[in-house]
Amino acid sequence: MVTLLCRTIGAILILLAAVLAYQWFTLPDIAALSEANPPSTAFIDRYREANAAADLEWQWTPYDSISLELKRAVVIAEDKFFFDHHGFSLLDIRKSVAEAILERKALRGGSTISQQVAKNLWLTTERTPLRKLREAALTVKLERSLTKHRILEIYLNVAEWAPGVYGIEAAAKNRYGCAASNLTAVQAAALAACLPNPANSVPPHEDEAWRERFEKIQYRAARAGWLDNEL
Repeated sequence: MVTLLCRTIGAILILLAAVLAYQWFTLPDIAALSEANPPSTAFIDRYREANAAADLEWQWTPYDSISLELKRAVVIAEDKFFFDHHGFSLLDIRKSVAEAILERKALRGGSTISQQVAKNLWLTTERTPLRKLREAALTVKLERSLTKHRILEIYLNVAEWAPGVYGIEAAAKNRYGCAASNLTAVQAAALAACLPNPANSVPPHEDEAWRERFEKIQYRAARAGWLDNEL
């Protein structure tokens, strides 16, 4: 019985190692992103397929042409430990697990900015174990291949801020009629609050969840000057 159990565990570990190796060696050329901007993303491609007649707004803007207020608001809202972790926030994971146990709720998301870049660029929205493994492999390689500033630049340029509006330059012009470099602290907090649910964050139809996020981000970002040395 013990021998059979050991063999079974060994076989499972070998299979898992093979799957991980396959995921790793079939990854895209992430290092190329250090110099070249992605021509599209998996999420943008899906939007175009589902909304062939709809206009899509997307304009890339360099990291230094994005306001400090917007960068600060997004990091505070999406991944406040972004500059400290290597792709995965163990503190957020532990907090998410604890909340799920105490409140008897499903485990919430809590993806880091690096994980969200991986999902946006290359993955689907399905939540299968294989997809999560590939996301993890992509996240590790992103962190090894690119600087934190480049990962954040890519995220701000590929995230969806409103239906069919991708990238912070298009979002700033769509919502406020200004460039991303000119966004104020209030405007930055309002845009950062759109990221979890762009469809319900379009004026004048912002839902209550958006309003709560906006107020929380505005409050926390105003007290996050410690981030400025990293940004």
